Amino acid sequence: MRRALGAALIAVGVVLLAGVGYRYARGAYDRDQARSAWAALEAQDAVASASRLTSAPTHTTYAPGALVGRLIIPAVQLDEVIAEGVGDDQLDAGPGHLPGSASPGEPGNAVISAHRDRHFHSLGHVVVGDTVITVTRTSRTTWVIVNRSIVGRYEPSLFPSEQPELTLTTCWPIRYIGPAPDRLILTAKPIVVPPRA
Repeated sequence: MRRALGAALIAVGVVLLAGVGYRYARGAYDRDQARSAWAALEAQDAVASASRLTSAPTHTTYAPGALVGRLIIPAVQLDEVIAEGVGDDQLDAGPGHLPGSASPGEPGNAVISAHRDRHFHSLGHVVVGDTVITVTRTSRTTWVIVNRSIVGRYEPSLFPSEQPELTLTTCWPIRYIGPAPDRLILTAKPIVVPPRA
């Protein structure tokens, strides 16, 4: 009886580990696919931008799952491709752009979220003053982190803005087993380079 119970528990453990392993492997595969697709889009845009006239930025919308751009944080060696949406499928592959928020670099608050135990596991080491780079199909913006806060799950933390703003968010504490009760919010403003005289 003990042997049968032990074997059953081991079998259940193996099945659970296989399920978790599959989700991580699928996420890694989706991440690589997103990187390849983003590289193709960048090449396509380089050709298109050579013949396009520059115009004032407009609010860009994306289809669910569409590639939005890249997020680079040099201080923690983070380089991820951003997809539209914050559902499980998008967040398994990489950081997700909150639908309805501004596109990074455009006027308004661009909100990007990711899992604390995957793509944003190093976000806890980002501090005020660190730089963040976003690359979309229409712009490349360098940002500086101006605020870092921890908020409760039900506290308001995402606010509209008329000026370009970037908000990165993940669950907190990052190194926590189980559902993390709070949120880490990093707010960044674009670095404005003065024009040359």
